[in-house]
Amino acid sequence: MLNDTAVLPFDLVIFGATGDLALRKLIPALYHRYVDGQIPEGRIIAAARRPKTDEEFVADAEDWAKRFISEAEFDQSTWDKFAEKIVYARVDATNEESFGNLAKVLADYPERERVFYLSTAPDFFGTISEYLHNSGVITDKSRVVLEKPLGHDLASANEINEKVGQFFDEQAIYRIDHYLGKETVQNLIVMRFGNSIIESLWNNNFVDHIQITVSEEVGVEKRAGFYDNAGALRDMVQNHLLQLLCMVAMEAPPSLDSNEVRDEKLKVLRSLRPIGNDLKSKVIRGQYSAGAIKNEAVPGYLEEEGVPQGSRTETFVAIKAEVDNWRWAGVPFYLRTGKRMAKRQCEIVVQFKAVPHSIFETEEDQLPANKLIIRLQPDEGIKLELFGKKVGPGMRLRPLELNLSTEEDRARVPDAYERLLVDAIAGRSTLFNRRDELDAAWRWVEPILNGWADSTDKPEAYSAGTWGPSAATALLARDGRLWHEDA
Repeated sequence: MLNDTAVLPFDLVIFGATGDLALRKLIPALYHRYVDGQIPEGRIIAAARRPKTDEEFVADAEDWAKRFISEAEFDQSTWDKFAEKIVYARVDATNEESFGNLAKVLADYPERERVFYLSTAPDFFGTISEYLHNSGVITDKSRVVLEKPLGHDLASANEINEKVGQFFDEQAIYRIDHYLGKETVQNLIVMRFGNSIIESLWNNNFVDHIQITVSEEVGVEKRAGFYDNAGALRDMVQNHLLQLLCMVAMEAPPSLDSNEVRDEKLKVLRSLRPIGNDLKSKVIRGQYSAGAIKNEAVPGYLEEEGVPQGSRTETFVAIKAEVDNWRWAGVPFYLRTGKRMAKRQCEIVVQFKAVPHSIFETEEDQLPANKLIIRLQPDEGIKLELFGKKVGPGMRLRPLELNLSTEEDRARVPDAYERLLVDAIAGRSTLFNRRDELDAAWRWVEPILNGWADSTDKPEAYSAGTWGPSAATALLARDGRLWHEDA
């Protein structure tokens, strides 16, 4: 899936360029791609409503870059050359007339690839697309990148997609999920479909269950206004966790063509068993209360600034999901995500079935099963937990970890946005979501949201700094299983 060649000359327009995402993630990611020679010729057009000169915006961007690019990787002379690519255009997403400023800038290179990156609230996606069309800047070499969240339910997502789709063809719409840009997710595809020994075990004959965890130490911070209307199910499960589930569970595509890969992911989403009447037994929702993170006291969700009193918004979700197809019949997928948890991590754990009969004397009645652990953050990597013999007399066992990461992997791991930005510029859509994928994910999630809305139950409280509510532990315990939790 990797393509390290330089892209063609381009104009990348970033709407919301003075916002946190653009300055913290997008500009530093583009700097790294410039250093590696992938974007030698092109412009980065920062579009925002604040009155700024090119020099003022570049100075702000440099301040942020020095915070989010390590000292070892930031070179002033290289930054100065990179900064020559940056142009500022004052554009107000609510003022169609202001798009004339952008049209003047783009007119200098009408033949270039054009990518419009909408790092704004989703409510503006349709309006911006309309104003881009009316100002005549959309060409047959144009693409639009949409940041999440894309709607708060199926109807609102459809409304946004319909509006954007009036002005951009579906193949020109790139719906971003930055988890798919992570190196380890791409390595998962190579590991599965490039190694017959792994793929031959990747089914219900050998796999007992699969866990996908995305946990955060942070709370809602200054996003209470957004988060209280979203919650963990919309913010994380509907997109990130379901996309990771698809990458784990999908069948081998005929090739790495973008539509063929996304066809296989769509099949997984359509094979997810509806939660239906099993809401209480298969879905756990929680909300953090006061506790401690790294020995520092933190408030509960209801004490956070901007959170309405009595809010029933979930900050934690655990789900037992099932994929109804031949490969995964009988193999549960346990999904878990939450804020203010014991540790920040994102990992996929494939637990294989235990040996049917152990011939070794161990302290436990059953020899623990092998696990393949795929970690996406904080340190990306893949390891396989096995057993070997302890040196010395007898047949005493000891756990072994086979590290499937190489020395090359332990070099600087490119941020997910680096890969996705270059792919968008180059017109490679494999790692972006297609509309029918989004629709299928919403169709599976919506009944859970509706069930909660119809219920008077409150989320179960869990102390900040723990692994979530006790009901999440019970969710697996009923099946005789435990969550994989590093100390």
